[in-house]
Amino acid sequence: MKKGYTLMHEHITIDLSGIKNDEDCRLDCFEESQKELCRLYQLGVRRILDVTNIGMGRNSNYCRLMEEKTGIQILSATGFYKEPFLPEFVYTMSVRELARLAVKEISEGIVNTGIKASVIGEFGTSKDTFTEMERKVFDSMALAAVQTGAVVTTHTTLGTMALEQAEYLKAEGVKPENIIIGHLDLSQNPDTIISVLKEGVNIGFDTVGKNNYCPDTFRAQMLKRIAKEGYLDQVVLSMDITRKSHLKKWGGPGYAYLIETFLPMLLEYGLSEDQIEQLMIHNPNRILKQEA
Repeated sequence: MKKGYTLMHEHITIDLSGIKNDEDCRLDCFEESQKELCRLYQLGVRRILDVTNIGMGRNSNYCRLMEEKTGIQILSATGFYKEPFLPEFVYTMSVRELARLAVKEISEGIVNTGIKASVIGEFGTSKDTFTEMERKVFDSMALAAVQTGAVVTTHTTLGTMALEQAEYLKAEGVKPENIIIGHLDLSQNPDTIISVLKEGVNIGFDTVGKNNYCPDTFRAQMLKRIAKEGYLDQVVLSMDITRKSHLKKWGGPGYAYLIETFLPMLLEYGLSEDQIEQLMIHNPNRILKQEA
C-alpha cells in the first residue's frame, strides 16, 4: 500500500445544522470519525485538507486533537462559504477588511489556536448564479490569495458556475496553478469539465461516493477521458464528508470508501497505478507545495 495519499476536500467537523434545520448536518462525532481516520492511515492517507471555514462550524482544536489521535496531518482553511451560510459581518465589512482577516489567519494563525490556515476556501457560488455577496467574497478571497500566494479552493453548486469561477479568479490575479474549482464531478457535463481544465486550473472530483448526486461510474469514465486528453495532473480527489449519515456507523460510505472502493474501480476502468498516484500523491503535493 502506497503512503502519502491526500484527501483534498473534506470536513473533519462541520456544523450547517442551523441553516439546514437538520441535526445530521452537525458532524461532531469524534470517536466515530477517529476510528475511520485510523483506518485511512492504514490505507496510506497521511494528509487531509479540511475546508471548513468561518461560519461553517470550524473547530481547529478539534482537528488538532484528531491529528494527534490518528497520525494524519489535517490542514486548516480560512474564508467564508456561500449564501445563506455567510457570517453576518461579511455583509457589513469591506472587501479589504475581509481579505485582511483571511491574510491574518494564514500569516499569524487562527485566533487563540496558533494554527495557521493553509488554504483559502471553500468559498462558492449558488446554483447557476453568482449572488452579490458571493461576488464580494470572491473579491476578498482573491485579494487575500494574491497577497499571500495561498491556494484557493472553491465550491460549485452541482458543478454550476465553474468556468465563471475560474475566469473570475484568474482575472483577479490568482495564478491558475493555485486554484482548485470544486465539485466538478457533479456537473456530469464532460464539455464543461474539459473547458475548465483548459483554463489551466485544478479541479476537484471531490464528491466520490455520493452516487445519489452523480454515479461513480461517470467519475471513473470521465477520469479516463481526462487522462487520455492529458489533464490528469490537474485533478484531485476527495469525498466531501459533511454529515453523520455519511459515516459507516450510520449507513454511509465512510471516509475509506474512496481508497477501498473507488480506486479499485479506476483500475477496472483502465487507469494505471501510476495515474492513481498522480491523483492521490503527486497532484496534492504540487498544489500544496509540500509532501504529505
